[in-house]
Amino acid sequence: MDIKVVDAHTHVQFEQYDKDRDEVIKRALDNRIGMINAGADLKSSQDAVDLAHKYEGLWATVGIHPTETQTHPDSGADKSEFISENQLSNQRESAMREIEKLAHDKKVVGIGECGYDLYRNKGEEVEKIQKELFIKHIQLSNRTRKPLVIHCREAFNETFKTLEEHKNLLLLEAGIFHFFTGRLKEAKKTIELGFSFTFGGLITYSREFDEVIRSIPLERILVETDAPFVTPAPFRGQRNEPAYVTEVVDSLSEVYKRDREEMAKIVLENTRRVFNLF
Repeated sequence: MDIKVVDAHTHVQFEQYDKDRDEVIKRALDNRIGMINAGADLKSSQDAVDLAHKYEGLWATVGIHPTETQTHPDSGADKSEFISENQLSNQRESAMREIEKLAHDKKVVGIGECGYDLYRNKGEEVEKIQKELFIKHIQLSNRTRKPLVIHCREAFNETFKTLEEHKNLLLLEAGIFHFFTGRLKEAKKTIELGFSFTFGGLITYSREFDEVIRSIPLERILVETDAPFVTPAPFRGQRNEPAYVTEVVDSLSEVYKRDREEMAKIVLENTRRVFNLF
């Protein structure tokens, strides 16, 4: 299939697209945009795999988002007030067993999104549970030889510490830090650990990451929408979708002072390499 760019992290399987999912996918494919739909729990991982089998030019990653440690990992619904932590732990174990089965599917190209999210929930117990789940994803990445998709929100120290502790399990192409928001120090450490970066709609209307982006070697740069979230300019205020990923490519071309077509070729090749696509 003739693809000019791949949205390396999106969520077209989410309920926000239930009414027009096929149209959203068609708009992207008609513009030669492929997509990797990232799982956030067991259901959305299975849905991502199903979509990948339905359409050429779509792939999936499978995993459990770190905030799902406080919720029911099969559905994403917050049922913690009705379920004990022991029950939640058992359900996470069960969900990860199912995630591992999905991970061997030929259309699954990565493990995650996984990692730490200490934005709303903090504390030793939260961190302990998120770490346990993260390690399971790292181990699964090693067993399947598929790269990690890292979610890191207000948790760079914790994320780097865990990755360092399990550095021997990381692949040569370790994966991506999705929607990277770190600074120069964090970017350098990410590169040292063998990871690449995805940038999204935020860089189309904020210049605060230009210096960080310019410090990153071109071969480590990928693009994403994280749709339906963080819609890029000039579509802010609307629901995001993979077709808008070209706005991110254009912004990167401005930062790196590269031709748009050249930038698109670079990020496509990077995505192919990291996720072992076509």
